Amino acid sequence: MKAQTNPRETDLYRPVKAFFETLGYEVKAEIGAADVVAVRDGEAPVIIELKTGFSLTLLQQAVARQKITDQVYVAVPRWKGRNGYRAFKGNLGLCKRLGLGVITVGFDTGEVQIHHDPAPFQPRKVKKRQTTLMAEFERREGDPNKGGAVRSGLVTSYRQEALRCAAHLAEHGASKGAMVAQATGVKRATRVMADNHYGWFERVDKGIYQLSEAGIVNTRRQIR
Repeated sequence: MKAQTNPRETDLYRPVKAFFETLGYEVKAEIGAADVVAVRDGEAPVIIELKTGFSLTLLQQAVARQKITDQVYVAVPRWKGRNGYRAFKGNLGLCKRLGLGVITVGFDTGEVQIHHDPAPFQPRKVKKRQTTLMAEFERREGDPNKGGAVRSGLVTSYRQEALRCAAHLAEHGASKGAMVAQATGVKRATRVMADNHYGWFERVDKGIYQLSEAGIVNTRRQIR
């Protein structure tokens, strides 16, 4: 198959048809609402929806075909470049969650590759992520952010704790981390000041910290 700059859905059909025929299927196009139907004796029919790229329409069509059979695939051209692969991986994960199979077709080689077969999705919970989520929820004071806001500039519990440490140093001067923790209720005060993520603190002696120039400016800005 020759490389094409603007492939059409119909260009996907021949290699997909040939691929399933090698697996012993009889393949026909445009059967009812389905782009491609492949049938093998004694088995449920396989439906393949063809598109020149992932889209909401493709996923909606494929999910609708699951009313006919569980064996539903989507077939798209093989990705190009690193960004294309990254986008493909995201769409592959979504298709897995929807129980859809995923096929790519390389227009330069004619290669057909199955990346995932249709199967019920069983989400794997990551306990550590849930623990991290709940820890942030519990430590967060109030609700300072707006849902849907961009990630940069968000007020996290870590930032709130850093601000409390900075406020204490602004009032009391250089202090031991243990004293700051006791006065502010920030259990990890020493770690927060040692990490100095925002550049607000500087170490003056073992376990003792004071505000940096940036910390002084930031604290004044917070007071205003």
